[in-house]
Order: sequence, then structure tokens, then C-alpha cells
Amino acid sequence: MQNHAYNGAYPCLRRLARVLLLAGFILAAVPAMAAEDIKLATTTSTENSGLLKVLLPVFEAKYGGKDRGVAVGTGAALKLGENGDADVVLVHARALEDKFMAAGFGSVRKDVMYNDFVIVGPKRDPAGVRGSKDVIAAMRKISASGARFVSRGDESGTHQMEKNYWKSAGVDPQGAWYVASGQGMGQVLTMAGQFEGYTLTDRATYAAYKDKTGLETLVEGDPKMFNPYGIIAVNPQKHPTVNNLGAMALVNWMTSPEGLKAITDFKINGVQMFFPSAK
Repeated sequence: MQNHAYNGAYPCLRRLARVLLLAGFILAAVPAMAAEDIKLATTTSTENSGLLKVLLPVFEAKYGGKDRGVAVGTGAALKLGENGDADVVLVHARALEDKFMAAGFGSVRKDVMYNDFVIVGPKRDPAGVRGSKDVIAAMRKISASGARFVSRGDESGTHQMEKNYWKSAGVDPQGAWYVASGQGMGQVLTMAGQFEGYTLTDRATYAAYKDKTGLETLVEGDPKMFNPYGIIAVNPQKHPTVNNLGAMALVNWMTSPEGLKAITDFKINGVQMFFPSAK
């Protein structure tokens, strides 16, 4: 005896199978939804040195979305985070970072890397600071010489450190010799080269601009010139619209073995520029 119920259902099952197969083909043809873009606020040193051009494509290939970075001074980067206009910040002014965290604007902060500051200036070195390993004494000599000094003047991490040095040196920097530019590190190095003056810079950006400026490294090696960087995810409890998943993905990748290796491998003229500090 034939099973009429089964025979009646069979064409329906075949049609359902065709529909499901067709749906599978359609879904396979539709690309996976891209990850939401990340807004990174960082310092000009990470941009001008060329580090971000190396790191971000590697991260984006894993994450699936774009990192929309803006390079400004540390103070401005933290302000973007404070206003919810950035998802994550990569900066180098620990006192300002701690203040940012204490105010609840950051949910997670991690050490990432470090390099150091150097004082660069013209070959003729009118202030006579060449070879000094005492940054405070060198700043006093530059001020006393009346030689031109070009400052970031933008509340960046470099500018914060510079102000600390002047304060320790007992110098109130003002007058025709002192130029507060309000510019990023690359522009400041260019100006210092044009003026045949001095400036304080992170070593990586100087290395990237050295051949364009004619400036030489004159003061280095003082422990006070240590320059650590931290990465902070903006707190979604303060700003619910931030891309917290993306921010944490970047924080975790930057401090992962893969991210730290990419930082270690970044070199300018064969010289390593940044050193991992993440645990």
C-alpha cells in the first residue's frame, strides 16, 4: 500500500530544499558585515614617525574595519576622548593620562611602549650643549645663550615634558628667542632647522625628519628624558555611543605579542624606534 501522506509531502520537501539551497547561495554571496570603524586620537609622534602606517594596516586586516586616526597633541587627543569624539587614545603624558582615568573618561589603560626625548639643534651649537646628559643644565644654557628654541606650544606630551624641564631649570621661557609654534612635532623640527635653533623632540620623529632639517642630536641619555606611551579605551558609561568593542580590540591587539612584535620591528634606517613596555 502506498503512503499517500508521504507522497504528498515529498514535492513540498523538495521545494523547501531548493529554497534553502538558494538561500544558502544568496547568503554566501553577501559579504559579512564589516566591523564598525574605530576613531583613534593619538599623538603626532606616532603619525610623523611612520609608526601608525605600519601598525594600523596589520590590525585592520584582523579586525575587519578601518581605524580613523587623528594625530594631534596628547592634550588635544585626551580632550577628544573626554568629549566622546574618540573611541580610543594613544598618548604619552602619564600625569594627564592618570587624570583622565581618575575622572572616569577612560575604562581601561595599558602601557604600550616607550622611547626617549632628545634635544636637537644646529651643528654649530651656539649654546654649547653638545654631549650633555643633563637635560636641565642644557635647557639653562640654551636660555642663557639667547639661541632660538622652537616649542610645540600645544599642550602635547612633548610640550608637557618641556615645561617640566623649564620649571626645574628655573627658567620662564619668553622673549624673541623662544618660539611657541602650536604645531606638531614634524613641523616644529622643520622650523627649528630653518631657524638653526633647538627643540625637544621624541627620538622617532627626529629620525624620520633628520635628513630634512640638518639638525643633530646634542643632548640625550638623561633618565628624565624617558618617554612612555599608554593606550586608553574611552569609557562607554560616559559616552554610550563610542565603539567600545573596536576600542578594546585595538587596546588588546596593541598589547598582544603580535602587536608588540610589530612595534619592535618598526625601524628607521635600521634602528629600532620604540620598545614594548606592556606586560
